[in-house]
Amino acid sequence: MEFCPKCKSMMMPSAGKMKCKKCGCEKERTKSAGVVEKKEFQEREVTVLEGNEAAGLPTSKVVCEECGNNLAYWWLRQLRSADESETRFFRCTKCGRTWREYD
Repeated sequence: MEFCPKCKSMMMPSAGKMKCKKCGCEKERTKSAGVVEKKEFQEREVTVLEGNEAAGLPTSKVVCEECGNNLAYWWLRQLRSADESETRFFRCTKCGRTWREYD
């Protein structure tokens, strides 16, 4: 990170230079700036349940808004960063509707 020599705000990369968003001061970018040009994303595995694959999952008493059935399969998936809770998914045992539990 580089900081503005005039106002001490954090400088951001702009057209090959470092520019202060607060006062507009510009200076050449140095190797020690620690600027990340390209962010890499990791691929995540997604599980899609089709047909009777859900039959081996645990069930819970929860009302399906589609058909009114009160039994659904459920499973957990880590969709966000590791420091946040997992997301619980439900699939109705009668109509097959899938939804997620919101906190």
